[in-house]
Amino acid sequence: MKHIPLVGLFVQYQQIKPEVDLAIKKVINTSAFVGGDEVRAFEEEFASYCEVDHCVGVANGTDAIYLALRALGIGQGDEVITVSHTFIATAEGITLTGATPVFIDIKEDTLLMDPSLLEAAITPRTKAVIPVHLYGQTCEMDEILRVARKHKLKVVEDAAQAHGARWKGKRAGSMGDVGCFSFYPGKNLGAFGDAGGVVSNDKAITDRLRMIANHGSMTKYSHEVEGVNSRLDGLQAAILRIKLRRLDEWNAQRRKHASYYTEQLSNSPLTPASVHSDAEPVWHLFVVRTNDRRGLQARLSEENIATGIHYPTPLHLQPAYEYLGVQPGTLPVTERIAEEIVSLPMYPELTTADLEAVVKTATSTPIEV
Repeated sequence: MKHIPLVGLFVQYQQIKPEVDLAIKKVINTSAFVGGDEVRAFEEEFASYCEVDHCVGVANGTDAIYLALRALGIGQGDEVITVSHTFIATAEGITLTGATPVFIDIKEDTLLMDPSLLEAAITPRTKAVIPVHLYGQTCEMDEILRVARKHKLKVVEDAAQAHGARWKGKRAGSMGDVGCFSFYPGKNLGAFGDAGGVVSNDKAITDRLRMIANHGSMTKYSHEVEGVNSRLDGLQAAILRIKLRRLDEWNAQRRKHASYYTEQLSNSPLTPASVHSDAEPVWHLFVVRTNDRRGLQARLSEENIATGIHYPTPLHLQPAYEYLGVQPGTLPVTERIAEEIVSLPMYPELTTADLEAVVKTATSTPIEV
């Protein structure tokens, strides 16, 4: 029985192996392990891809959010509004600065930040908002930006799952003050280890961010501020450059797979997340809702088909954030969908037979669990 993984990283590597192996060898031969030509070239190319002026490569996506907030002056005593339905890195980036995350609910259809709840969450301590472009679909940025500008808030886009996605034609990461990306291996644009990046049209922000990420230094042994060590390495940059050239093609394949899933599941008890008419998603994940999650996962597992749950416990209900005092029931949509969501296999290299097997098994008669 063929195994269908949630993400097919090895299949992808086999397709680009000669180029990747040569690029790795080149970096090793030049010993450009930290910084260097590959990093500079990737930063330029990714900035161009995101249709912005500047990109700074950093160590990972969590650091991208933390460094972006620091570069914007967010710190102790400040509040940053975001969603609870996201990976913990979004909130960690806030708390690492000394600021406090404030969670608002999501929309029932798209499972993304509900802009209608944003203004009511603003207090005199609010300094920024982080819309999370989850699952590869952009948030409703027009309204988020309108409210943010009205209240003079910084906007930090968490685009860790949205490489190449668009909102009304604009790339994810290009609409706020900064855009933050993760290049974790399983992302649409993934490295062979941890890596991240921050993009912006504001050079002053990216210059300060680059300084903070390099021990607070722009000139060796001269430290303007206390910084951290968070740099993109040459090997990862070289690999990312190769993958970036194929990203649009891979995202197109994801869209094709998502269309198949959506059509085939239209008359089933499984409900995919909706796509806003102004969004062009890149389907980092294909998430469905079901009132029988255990049964669905059991059926797929029986046929050697992997699934995931992104994410089973909202952040405001995690032990790590008990100190915030957000009570169960505060975010009803977030809490409800956390009990219902399942991620089906999604990666460019899925075959027609793979997709057929997933759909057939997912819609088959439930088994006892």
